[in-house]
Amino acid sequence: MFEQDLKELIEKVKKAKAEFQNVELKKCKDGVTEKLFDTLSSFSNQDDGGVIIFGIDESSNYEITGIDDVQLLQKKVMEQCQQMEPAVRAVFTVTEADGKNIVAAEIPPVDITERPCFYKGKGRIKGSYVRVGDADIPMNEYEVYSYEAYRKKYQDEIREVERAEMSSLDENKLAEYLLRLKLNKPNLSRLDDEKIMELMSIEKNGHPTLAAELLLGSYPQAYFMQLGIIAVSVPGTEIGETDIDGSRFIDNQRIEGTIPEMLDAALAFVRKNTRTKTIIDPETGKRRDRSDYPQNAVREAILNALVHRDYSIHTEGTPIYLKIFSDRFELSSPGGLYGRLTLNTLGRIQPDTRNPVIANALEVMGISENRYSGIPTIRRELASADMPEPEFKDQYGEFTVIFRLTDESSGADDPESREAQIINFCKTPRTRKELAQFLGLSSATYAIKTYIQPLIDSGTIKLQIPDRPASPNQKYYS
Repeated sequence: MFEQDLKELIEKVKKAKAEFQNVELKKCKDGVTEKLFDTLSSFSNQDDGGVIIFGIDESSNYEITGIDDVQLLQKKVMEQCQQMEPAVRAVFTVTEADGKNIVAAEIPPVDITERPCFYKGKGRIKGSYVRVGDADIPMNEYEVYSYEAYRKKYQDEIREVERAEMSSLDENKLAEYLLRLKLNKPNLSRLDDEKIMELMSIEKNGHPTLAAELLLGSYPQAYFMQLGIIAVSVPGTEIGETDIDGSRFIDNQRIEGTIPEMLDAALAFVRKNTRTKTIIDPETGKRRDRSDYPQNAVREAILNALVHRDYSIHTEGTPIYLKIFSDRFELSSPGGLYGRLTLNTLGRIQPDTRNPVIANALEVMGISENRYSGIPTIRRELASADMPEPEFKDQYGEFTVIFRLTDESSGADDPESREAQIINFCKTPRTRKELAQFLGLSSATYAIKTYIQPLIDSGTIKLQIPDRPASPNQKYYS
């Protein structure tokens, strides 16, 4: 960095009175008095690297302590940089603040093919760190493995399932898949089925592969219990909120089966637990249904999670989580972004593929395009529905996509109008089911808690059986 850049960074630190994701402060005046290995590792392992500023005392209200011997400091830092694997090449900048020398060491990011950068004295597992806020945190075993898996191109999806026999695959699914594989592939179609299954990673050493079980198995979860989807619908905006009956979930389902079966079941769960409005075009008089969330966007999010999740032994005990809140849809899958892909480039460049066999197989089966169009489709579908941009999070070995409802789509734009409609509707006594249908909700419990109970509390809506509020025969009237 230029000297002026360093001066501006010092002012930013003093004003904020804080370290940052990419800035670490050290007060040491007489050389380096503490170990830097943790910070050297964590900065090297993040895409933007980081800066260590020497001569500011964080513990004394960010006082400028300065550096007495700049040359000695640089020598000491470089000695520690040489003890890293790969060696760190720090770039130094010197300036003055309050008449004292301040030294900055820029730590460049290590290429992803060489990560994690670690302190050789502790080894790869114990000497690798990641930056979280202003802290250097030891990488866990899975985070270290993730870099190694990309560097060595591990293919966890085609490891053999030693406990399974080939008979565990569904005969009809397998036969249809083999037929599809042979279409328009004259060289492949000349081979016998056994050879095709070996070449196309269906069979390995006489056993089905993980990919084969997930695509063609009779019941994949017999061998991998957690390779499914946990789907919940929550009566509120956070896990733990309860409905009027004290229930934590409106709906709660474990979704299992092959990838195509889980995709269909997850889509059905979302349709069941979100609203669908019927809209009439005032010009044409035609009716059309509009869901809370565009179904194409939901499908792409679920399909991406199933295709691109991590299927290594480190995550085979972790399912995909699908959560529907009153204000948003969330989907989290094990394994962060793979390879060189970042949140900034997501959907804008051709990514590395963690599970190419599964991705190619789903293309053969006609379930996906395998053209890296998932994220652009999600963005386009949400924009067409006048919804906020999708949110993506990549942290702690987990990738999450979030779709948020707008005030208008959640029905919060005109509560007075909605209440008037409910009151008018309840001039004839209505059941819970009738009220849920009127509000476009699949859960009667959620409908009562969110929309009807406040009107009951205000005395606007009354109960036909007031001494038994939870009666299954209860009706509501105005």
